[in-house]
Amino acid sequence: MSDETPPYLNIDRDNHPAVIAGRRSREAVKARDKDAWLAIFAENGSVEDPVGPSMFDEEGVGHRGPEQLSAFWDKTIGTTEKIEFAFDKEIICGDEVAYVGRIVTHIGGHVTDANGVFTYKADANGDLLALRAFWEVEETMNSIRPA
Repeated sequence: MSDETPPYLNIDRDNHPAVIAGRRSREAVKARDKDAWLAIFAENGSVEDPVGPSMFDEEGVGHRGPEQLSAFWDKTIGTTEKIEFAFDKEIICGDEVAYVGRIVTHIGGHVTDANGVFTYKADANGDLLALRAFWEVEETMNSIRPA
């Protein structure tokens, strides 16, 4: 029997590939750097934000690959003035990390809160394979208030 502790009992929270990919994604969003954000994704990386049908994705199939991710940025992140991430809990499982909390979006002189669970899945190189955001559109829209 080995004395080595298995990785799932000794999580390196600072250097976990999904944690790093998620951090890089949020930093690029905060910096308003579309090119840096796109560079984080694996060639066939995807975004589902929110998961399921929405005004950003009528069919609810997500956005996959560089062209679709670029278009997603343009119609979502690119239209905002600022996005803040307020996460209360980090849960690391396998090659993914989930954050529980909220994303605060500033757009058109108004603010919304998207409460939910936000997940990042990365490969061993730290390239983002999937970004999924579980938040309710109706609840978020009802949170609109002047900035």
